[in-house]
Amino acid sequence: MSEFWLISAPGEKTCQQTWEKMNNSTAKTQNLSSNTKFHIPDLKVGTLDILVGLSDELGKLDSYVESVARKVAQYLGDVLEDQKDKLQENLLANGVDLATYIKRFQWDMAKYPIKQSLKNISEIIGKQVSQIDTDLKSKSQAYNNLKGNLQAMARKATGSLLTRSLGDLVKKEDFVNDSEYLQTLLVVVPKQCYDDWNEKYETLTDMVVPRSTKMIYEDHDHGLFTVTMFTRVVDEYKHHARENRFVVRDFQYNEEEMTAGKNELSKLASDKKKQFGPLVRWLKVNFSEAFTAWIHVKALRVFVESVLRYGLPVNFQAMLLQPLNKKVHRKLRDSLQQLFGHLDSSSFAVDDLPMDIPGLSGLNIGQGEYYPYVYYSINTDMLSDVVKR
Repeated sequence: MSEFWLISAPGEKTCQQTWEKMNNSTAKTQNLSSNTKFHIPDLKVGTLDILVGLSDELGKLDSYVESVARKVAQYLGDVLEDQKDKLQENLLANGVDLATYIKRFQWDMAKYPIKQSLKNISEIIGKQVSQIDTDLKSKSQAYNNLKGNLQAMARKATGSLLTRSLGDLVKKEDFVNDSEYLQTLLVVVPKQCYDDWNEKYETLTDMVVPRSTKMIYEDHDHGLFTVTMFTRVVDEYKHHARENRFVVRDFQYNEEEMTAGKNELSKLASDKKKQFGPLVRWLKVNFSEAFTAWIHVKALRVFVESVLRYGLPVNFQAMLLQPLNKKVHRKLRDSLQQLFGHLDSSSFAVDDLPMDIPGLSGLNIGQGEYYPYVYYSINTDMLSDVVKR
């Protein structure tokens, strides 16, 4: 299961009692979830007005930081291409898998000093992740352009004879070169028209060199033939060839241009290979940065909502539950309701409220789910699209 429930409830006599009561009910007695304490440091509380305003801002920051982490993860999958099966092992947070990081969460004091106000910490996270988002856009655009150009050139080197490049199919001796009067054309002929071509190619116009045709390449549907004629009838020959379903390709034999094309393809492939390693490393590092920032935002939200709900002095226990599977969700909800239902002073504890309730945004109400305890969902499946928050 990649889904975690991050909840908090007020300390009874002690926060340890709250933890033991919840863990005994959900893990030891009923075996509904695997639980760990979620450690949140003593953050600066500030005023009630600030907390209420910050609650709304943190909701938006939560969505934004998660979206950036998912974009980085998904782009890493795109870049890995045929190694995409190794994506999960590359999606790490501080060097460990995502579930382990969340279960062992420790506040990063160096990045987010707790002496700072809650608003300042949220702004630090916002700026950090915004920079990752900006850098991702520029790096992905540059790499995608390179990859697109390489794919376009690769497509030209393969595919139908009607569209592909012909430079790698022909040889110098296939053409009459350095002639002031004669020119060799390359003509694409459907397979079912080979006999027709051999009968007609000499008579489509005057001044065609007899017995000058030769098939130099064949694919599933067409053959590529040469034919030589006087330069003065080339345009007329193209016109009559079209009438007979023979396609004259626009091609001039030029060794320098063909060599340059091959060199360009090699250069693009080399550039892509050079950029691949550094880009993958950047994506791995910055996925870790974005994901860990996201979990810090979750910790901030739990702290703010817990103070708004349970009051001062700060006295709550944050807890991380990992449901064993989706089938136990209802039982787990019921168990938590029995434990913490008494906290609901509003006389309604509804799973899915259909509307926003004015004035209660600071209590995590009107965001789709309300429970008598503080609750947020964390989904560590970074490739899924729809995630509850």
